[in-house]
Amino acid sequence: MNGKKTATERMRELTDLLNEASRAYYQESREIMSNFEYDALYDELAALEKETGITLSGSPTAHVGYELLSKLPKEDHASPMLSLDKTKDPAALAAWLGHQEGLLSWKMDGLTIVLTYSNGTLQKAVTRGNGITGEVITNNAKTFINLPLSIPYKGELVLRGEAVIGYKDFEKVNAEIGDADAQYKNPRNLCSGSVRQLNNEITAKRRVQFHAFTLVSCRDVDFKNSREEQFKWLKAQGFDVVFYRRVNAATIADAIRAFSEEIAHNDIPSDGLVLTLDDIAYGESLGVTAKFPRNAIAFKWADEEQETTLVEMEWNASRTGLITPVAIFEPVELEGTSVSRASVHNVSIYRALKLDKGDRITVYKANMIIPQISANLTQGGPMPEPAFCPVCGAPTVIQENEDVMVLTCPNPACAAKQIKSFDLFVSRDAMNIEGISESTLEKWIAAGFLHDFADLYRIADHRDAIVAMEGFGEKSYEKLSQAIERSRHTTFTRLVSALGIGGIGPANARMLARACGGSLDALRAMTQEELSGIDGIGPVLAASVRSYFDDDKNRALLARLLPELTIEAETAPAGAGFDGLTFVITGSVEHFANRKALQQEIESLGGKVSGSVSAKTSYLINNDAASNSTKNRTARELGIPVITEEEYLALKKELAGE
Repeated sequence: MNGKKTATERMRELTDLLNEASRAYYQESREIMSNFEYDALYDELAALEKETGITLSGSPTAHVGYELLSKLPKEDHASPMLSLDKTKDPAALAAWLGHQEGLLSWKMDGLTIVLTYSNGTLQKAVTRGNGITGEVITNNAKTFINLPLSIPYKGELVLRGEAVIGYKDFEKVNAEIGDADAQYKNPRNLCSGSVRQLNNEITAKRRVQFHAFTLVSCRDVDFKNSREEQFKWLKAQGFDVVFYRRVNAATIADAIRAFSEEIAHNDIPSDGLVLTLDDIAYGESLGVTAKFPRNAIAFKWADEEQETTLVEMEWNASRTGLITPVAIFEPVELEGTSVSRASVHNVSIYRALKLDKGDRITVYKANMIIPQISANLTQGGPMPEPAFCPVCGAPTVIQENEDVMVLTCPNPACAAKQIKSFDLFVSRDAMNIEGISESTLEKWIAAGFLHDFADLYRIADHRDAIVAMEGFGEKSYEKLSQAIERSRHTTFTRLVSALGIGGIGPANARMLARACGGSLDALRAMTQEELSGIDGIGPVLAASVRSYFDDDKNRALLARLLPELTIEAETAPAGAGFDGLTFVITGSVEHFANRKALQQEIESLGGKVSGSVSAKTSYLINNDAASNSTKNRTARELGIPVITEEEYLALKKELAGE
């Protein structure tokens, strides 16, 4: 047993060394070991794999193909996967254990996975899902960094474990994202999204780990009626097993204290402990309740509470129309971080707590993550709910849904409900305000900072409040402020694309720019008939443009927005020659960063880019011009030239008269 464990550890070490050497050689053009050294280590790894019968995920001897799926298939579990009953009282754990011995282990905070091995190889991996039906993620599981792809045991083995991402890897992923609002909130969210990817190449980059915690079924192996023996056997098969301590009623309190001291240094996310009976037969004889198995129980850490003073209530409007109460209180330290705000969720809870400014309240972090109010010690309220929406000023309405009262804004034109229009306005092809995510917009709208587009350019009025918001700070605010300032100098095409006129994106905005000389005043003065006569616009889009500029609210919006901007006119370069030409782009490109970049060049030169080949298509651009793809076949049938990028570049020069 010990020899195999040592062999497995050496195999992991060799896998890491060889993969690091390959990365350095193939991706970074540098050598960290000679070919002789690499071959010797590779041969050692191959020999150990043959000796142990174990092949680890990530091993250079194993090649896991990357796969892109349209959706994850669903599959029912052989038996329901029940949740565990739980307690926060160490004495209750001791009483539950009685005269039995048990295994006390981390309750890992990730995604539960069921694995099936047959004839020594991984056959299937399924998520817990809703406990009845899970998603099949087999090819994703093959990329987990510590999962054995093959094992010595040749019978059918079914086991459960937790897919997790360690804090260090979680922090690396978030550091690469940059924008605080776009970052993952915790390792569990990152892990869940990584494991359930349709493209397992993404899963592979996230360094997901698997830790076994239950052997479900395995024939012809004597485990001596002991869960611990099962754990030892799983380790010998190459699995990482959840860290555990063997305990009885007399030692369990000390074990809990030891775990509590280690949690701050544990790289694996955990939200508690699990106590499992070691005696397999006795545990199974206890059966299950309607909700829980009786052979195991979860222990949740007692929530750390702090007393503080309520400063004010903030009411935040959302895109759904709900207006949620948020308590702002004097900052306190909870679970190692400073906390100063907590959602109160709805009017029913708000009224039950009887909150008023100056009340003494106790707060905690649910599951050590989400700030909550546990009690109001003085109960001076409740203060009345706001009579008007904090975003649009419309009269609010209290609605009751399944005995829960909520505050809502009934105004369909409320800016809080227009998050998508703001998101379009700041997007790359529109005003290109880098770093402002949908989450940031939602926070600013909920706080009443944004009512229409012009308010983005007056965000400095709320500087101190934004810096104090969770997830922001001085640096984040300065970066966003600079991006907003840069966007003040813009183009006709960007502005018209940003307004959200139905059917008018960057391509059609460029056509409008050419037709009206890049003048917004000229565009607003055009009749529907004149708009219909613009190449590529037609009667439907013309009606959409005219309807937008005829609307009083849109005119008022522009009257507030335009003084904030400097707009430069756009016209196609003289002699570009692409007017009236329609291109379709397919396949990979070589001379441009991507197909989007090629599209933007064509449109800037007066041409149009379509997604499908039709009789109106002038050229199909495809570097594989001889292929028998659907677009190529359609182009040939219609007599449309199929040209490569090189031929496109030559055409551009020819039409430009160069």
